Amino acid sequence: MRAQTGIPALDLWWLKSRALLAKAAGNSHAYAELAKEYLSNGRMKMATILAYTSPALGHLLPISALLSELATRGHTIHVRTLSTGAEVGQRLGFHTDAIDPRIEQIELDDWKGTNPLAAQKLSVAAFARRAAHEVPDFADAVARVNPDALLVDVNSWGALSSADAGDIPWACFAPYTPPLRAPGVPPFGLGLKPLSGVLGRVRDTAVRIAVLGMLERVMLPSINAIRADVGGPPVSSMGEFLRRAPLILFASAKPFQYPNTDWGDAVQMIGPCVLDPGPDAVPDWLTAIELPIVLVTTSSEKQADTDLAATAMTALAEERVHIVATMPATQADGLVTPRNATVCRFVPHGVVLDRAICAVTHGGMGATQNALAHGVPVCAVPYGRDQFEVARRVEVAQCGTRLPAKKLSPSLLRTKVREAMTMQNGARRVAAGLAATGGTARGADLFEHRVLGIGAG
Repeated sequence: MRAQTGIPALDLWWLKSRALLAKAAGNSHAYAELAKEYLSNGRMKMATILAYTSPALGHLLPISALLSELATRGHTIHVRTLSTGAEVGQRLGFHTDAIDPRIEQIELDDWKGTNPLAAQKLSVAAFARRAAHEVPDFADAVARVNPDALLVDVNSWGALSSADAGDIPWACFAPYTPPLRAPGVPPFGLGLKPLSGVLGRVRDTAVRIAVLGMLERVMLPSINAIRADVGGPPVSSMGEFLRRAPLILFASAKPFQYPNTDWGDAVQMIGPCVLDPGPDAVPDWLTAIELPIVLVTTSSEKQADTDLAATAMTALAEERVHIVATMPATQADGLVTPRNATVCRFVPHGVVLDRAICAVTHGGMGATQNALAHGVPVCAVPYGRDQFEVARRVEVAQCGTRLPAKKLSPSLLRTKVREAMTMQNGARRVAAGLAATGGTARGADLFEHRVLGIGAG
């Protein structure tokens, strides 16, 4: 901890001593209050922060971008995350441990769903099963780290419930658009286009009742059972559950998000939180490419999107571009690669996007916003999860094109990519909006101010 001058040294020492005595006695509520008072006076700039994530690289990377900013300010960062992500955290200088392996063994198998609604039911069922194991795992992490503050992934329902029921200051991190209600914003999940007026309100209400109501009937019993176990109050909706967080840091911004999006002061947009987990050096094979580049990327989590890379190879084989395809969660075995294509499991997208004229994504929030942050237009081909929402926002923001996976074909993809290439002005406009949020620096400011109490009056 770093002390600064201000209130008399004896008073400062007494306040700190009372906080430490309360902590040693196991009085977490008294400790939280005294520590907050100590922090609010700006006397204790260094804090120990525990971050807890779901087992998804697409969640670990953006939260790590924010944590890296907090680490540069002197805070000690502990992360509990997926086992294959532990090396990423350690490389960034975090104290990193793997989550309970039983959590990772519960596969997110929503790709088996035959339609968006069926896929969402599989998702919420997986999150609920994971949550039961997260509660003891999260408690173990808290006991080992003894943190001053917590940052919890939006998909970690057990950890969110435990943080809510506890006394340690905390916030929620959302790397994708949270399923919260806002006037004029369609219900989350189906990728509906915003529709104004009476017709839009009627449609949104009907979908909210039919779709979200059904999903909440699946998820709420499990959530409330866990909340009861940890001593938290029951919730009546997914929105109420998420809004239990004192602060939600959402990794996006307008104009990519719909212009009238307003979830209130507790939900703060901080930009895309981009982190490329690899060296910044440009590979020799990339330097040797002379043609304009089209980046094609599939999901970092298992889903049925292998055909996206294969279709892109066929669609763009005769175009005057070079295809760079990354397939982090799927095998490229049997993929027919034309002369103007390079396929790899992973390469830092930043070094590719610096030379790209278009990105073809699966509609993942991370890959899509990373491209847009570079001013590169996107052709989004959504398969499931939040990807329908991402692709629709690409279309509405006029920073690229949208092609649903069920309509994917070489000819249609080629047409959509060509169209997206003409939308550089829209992509640059979105890039400017993403940058204007202040990014991870603003996210760290918000966390310090609202969670740690640093600089608060």
